[in-house]
Amino acid sequence: MPRTTKSVTARKKHKKVLTETKGHYGARSRLFKTAKQSNIKSLQYAFRDRKNKKRSFRSLWISRINAGARELGVSYSVLTNSLMKKDIVLDRKILSDIAITDSSTFEKIVKTATS
Repeated sequence: MPRTTKSVTARKKHKKVLTETKGHYGARSRLFKTAKQSNIKSLQYAFRDRKNKKRSFRSLWISRINAGARELGVSYSVLTNSLMKKDIVLDRKILSDIAITDSSTFEKIVKTATS
């Protein structure tokens, strides 16, 4: 049986890792061993931050709703409680968008909820 080498497979594997770590700093993008470690860590960060992105957007929407509501003399907690009691179902994303882009509609929503 003829002897086979792993050069083609190894080069392919190394090239794959090095292209994935292209923008990384220094040896993290040039040396296979450190690039492999850097790539594993970057994938861990990506997984974690896909979850954190949702968290940070939710907090941004709440801040925007609170700012819009306080201009009308109502706090965020009072507004959300009033919306829930009146069975007005608007999620935070839509409500924050309305608060920023269409203040007259947001004012009508607040008046309806708090009256």
